[in-house]
Parts: sequence; structure tokens; C-alpha cells
Amino acid sequence: MLELSDVTGDTVQIPEGLRYTDNHEWIAVEDGMARVGITDYAQDALGDVVFVDLPEEGTEVSIGEPFAEIESTKSVADVYAPISGTVAAVNGLLVDSPEIINSDPYGDSWFVVIDGDIGPIDELMDAAAYADFCE
Repeated sequence: MLELSDVTGDTVQIPEGLRYTDNHEWIAVEDGMARVGITDYAQDALGDVVFVDLPEEGTEVSIGEPFAEIESTKSVADVYAPISGTVAAVNGLLVDSPEIINSDPYGDSWFVVIDGDIGPIDELMDAAAYADFCE
């Protein structure tokens, strides 16, 4: 686990073994599919998350295009697809408890699982590169 101080001096965590986008999404490859969430750095920058708009299972998503929206006390932000494919699972827990994004960004607060070509994930940043990107 890498740790990094953000611009406010808060410490954010960056787990190794995941891939990261320049839009601050994390991706875990499991059973040939991509589980997607937002990073600790992103949730820290957003502030208190109050609402998440997620796609339905079966929705087609395209790489680099927004598929979800996060509303916080500070702003609204899009979440972008790291690969193209079909939404195979949606984290319904976020609908009733969006605040878990702030308390557990790499655990129970994943957004969706996408079934598609995971090849582009290899081109994304590893933990060290993402830490450098955030500094």
C-alpha cells in the first residue's frame, strides 16, 4: 500500500495490484472482468459524497465515456469507463449509502463490474505511476 499526502495535507492510500486512470478511477481485474471504483484521492477531493447515479445491469459502456455520476457537498463528477463492454453487476449498496465511498473507497464502494475486453487495462497506471501522477 502506497501513501501520499494530497494538497490539503490529508494522507490518501493507493493499493498496489490495481490499475488507475487519469480520471482517478481504480480497476481490479477479477474473473476476466473489470471492477471499477474511484480512488481515495478522488473521494478526498470530492468531499462528502451524498448521491451516486449508477447505470443498470446490461448497460453498454464505452471506454473513456462517463457511465456514472457522483454528487458531493462540493461538486458533481463523472465516472468514466476504463474499458468498453456490458455492465455485469452494479453495487446497489451505493444507492442507499453513498457515503461509504468516503470511508471505504477500495472495498465496499465499487461502482460496477464491466464484462468486456480487459486488454486496455494493461496500459493504465500501476500504483507507483498513479502516486507520481497525483503529486
